[in-house]
Amino acid sequence: MRGLAARRDGKTDLFTQIGHFLADHGLSPEPAHYSFAYDVIADPQGAIAEAVRRLTDGGVRLSRSDIEALGGTVHAGTGTVDPADRHAPDNGLREDDTAILVAKTQAQVDGFATMMREMQDETRGFGRDLAQSAAAIRHNTPAVPAAAGLDEIARITGAMLTRIREAEMRLAKATDEAEALRAKLAEANDTARRDSLTGLPNRRAFDEAFALRNESNGPFCLAICDIDRFKRINDAHGHAVGDRVLSAVARTLSDECDGQLVVRHGGEEFAVLLHGVALADAAANLDCVRDTIAAKRFRLRESDRPLGQVTVSVGVTAVHPGETLADAFERADRLLYTAKAEGRDRVCAA
Repeated sequence: MRGLAARRDGKTDLFTQIGHFLADHGLSPEPAHYSFAYDVIADPQGAIAEAVRRLTDGGVRLSRSDIEALGGTVHAGTGTVDPADRHAPDNGLREDDTAILVAKTQAQVDGFATMMREMQDETRGFGRDLAQSAAAIRHNTPAVPAAAGLDEIARITGAMLTRIREAEMRLAKATDEAEALRAKLAEANDTARRDSLTGLPNRRAFDEAFALRNESNGPFCLAICDIDRFKRINDAHGHAVGDRVLSAVARTLSDECDGQLVVRHGGEEFAVLLHGVALADAAANLDCVRDTIAAKRFRLRESDRPLGQVTVSVGVTAVHPGETLADAFERADRLLYTAKAEGRDRVCAA
């Protein structure tokens, strides 16, 4: 982040860096936000600045909970992201698209309801008229001769058949529209659970899969994989190259962990939920993934120059029966940071 660069002397430069810091993290220039930014910028070697550097490694913003955990205050209406979505990538489905699909679904349901009410009303009306005509024929009153009653029944029956055909056409059209809408909803549902860049399932799909884990027997392990020094790749070569590295790592993880759930959890971070695998086997599997990625020779597409070695660090842990995702993820995350602290390009398991 620009605000954490080594500052030059002078108040004007300090104020400029604070302004950059606020902009980087979507914070409005309110006193509470300014005070937090000042604490970070004014003491770049301090504990708060160090924590901010660790949390923003990879170019991500601080979340509200990050700032509050560091003693800061966040006012409503600022652009800080929710902690659950701090690293969440764009899944390709805009809120406007979702709102439109919901509105169309509601309109379709309302249309079916209206159609059924109209058909019920018409059926009751036809039934009433037929009953009256049949009663008149049975009594054969002078006012309503039998022949006239039969003509009336024929007229009512003809009208009813016409209305039935019209209703069938309307129902067929509505059914076709409903099928098309259902397909769009299924596509939107899949899109909402898939990362648009890598094609992997996303965090939402991971959370849902973890919640269902108790329906299956056997051990579970949770791994968090993070590309080492990914920010350097983006800074040196641009985000387009960084995106290609992300996609390549995603493919390797998916291939090497075939049959297991691999997701892009956010940013340069991936998560793997391994079902039916003991911790030792899970760690060995992830170490093979790590070794495969480290052995790749990435080259720049535009110039064919070597990009340099790309490595990943991994934290993997066994998920205990009944354990919450938050607890298991926190433990795996601590192991990931241990792997980073011990030199990166390694797997830590516990």
